[in-house]
Amino acid sequence: MIKRNKLKLLISSITILLPILIGLILWKKLPERMTTHWGFDGNVDGWSSRPFAIFGLPVILLIMQWIFILITVKDPKNKDQNNKAFSLVLWIIPALSLFSCGIVYAVSLGSDVNIGLLVLLLIGLMFVAIGNYLPKCRQNYTIGIKIKWTLENEENWNATHRFGGKVWVFGGLFMMACVFLPERLFPLVVPVLIILLAGLPIIYSYLYHKKQLKEGTAIIKPIPMSKGMKRASVISLVILSAILIFIGFMMFAGEINVKYDDTSFTLEASFWEDLTVEYGAIDDIEYRENVDVGSRTGGLGTTRLLAGAFRNDEFGNYTRYSYTKTDVCVVLTVGEKTLVVGGKDIESTKIIYDELIKRK
Repeated sequence: MIKRNKLKLLISSITILLPILIGLILWKKLPERMTTHWGFDGNVDGWSSRPFAIFGLPVILLIMQWIFILITVKDPKNKDQNNKAFSLVLWIIPALSLFSCGIVYAVSLGSDVNIGLLVLLLIGLMFVAIGNYLPKCRQNYTIGIKIKWTLENEENWNATHRFGGKVWVFGGLFMMACVFLPERLFPLVVPVLIILLAGLPIIYSYLYHKKQLKEGTAIIKPIPMSKGMKRASVISLVILSAILIFIGFMMFAGEINVKYDDTSFTLEASFWEDLTVEYGAIDDIEYRENVDVGSRTGGLGTTRLLAGAFRNDEFGNYTRYSYTKTDVCVVLTVGEKTLVVGGKDIESTKIIYDELIKRK
């Protein structure tokens, strides 16, 4: 497979490394500290040095590319694999390299980039592309929907991949259309759609298997698997499970609690350090709506919480403990520092405001 795709392998590898050349051309214009990561809420929460951003990211992606390729060609069932399906494996990471490095350079040069919208479009486009190729995949252990019922029965494999291809194309188009939704819904829409698009073909395969058993047409004929392929399959399953668990955890986990003492109150938040503030240190308290979040400078971004260190045009650097779905908040001025606090809803935020006003 590698021999007959030498030119594609060479071109795809060069494409992955192309951002390095662009980075070298832009070297003097790029800052020493470059934005390289955004949280689930679309806010910046990670930076890297200029050398790592330019050289490290493409090299890591190139290593990932060759790991995936070697795992794919090790599968004996891929010797006669559809060439178009293998081409998809070759070009996903090059496209990701151009996209991710392009965003890093654009943001570092001062461009106002809507990360949530671009990611939504990219993921949707990838689902459309993969959905078009799924029906062309022949039964194997590395490319396609690799579950018990598809691997044991070729008819189930073909039917599931035809169904999965349609679902992924439709789902990808729907995801791209979601760019017209309010941006605050992006972190919720993407994980839910991904879980649906991953789960529906699995459910279909199981129901198809049950139908075959009922009709007496289920011919169980597992394709042979080497020890190396068994290990690779287990590793892939573990990684996929970890990703799904992480997505679910980041969607629903996280709490903010406010504890009041006689002389101070303490803010407790998941994934961020607790903060205690004395009532006497508070200079001003405001009840506000639609305070600009700005960009994250510290802390872990989730779809549920806005807790951590942030920066916006109004406050400069400030600290925030609030929920993503609540537009109202309490703004505290403590010396030269600004603290933004919010509850799960308007009512709980108003309670925080009233309690602080009473105790100040």
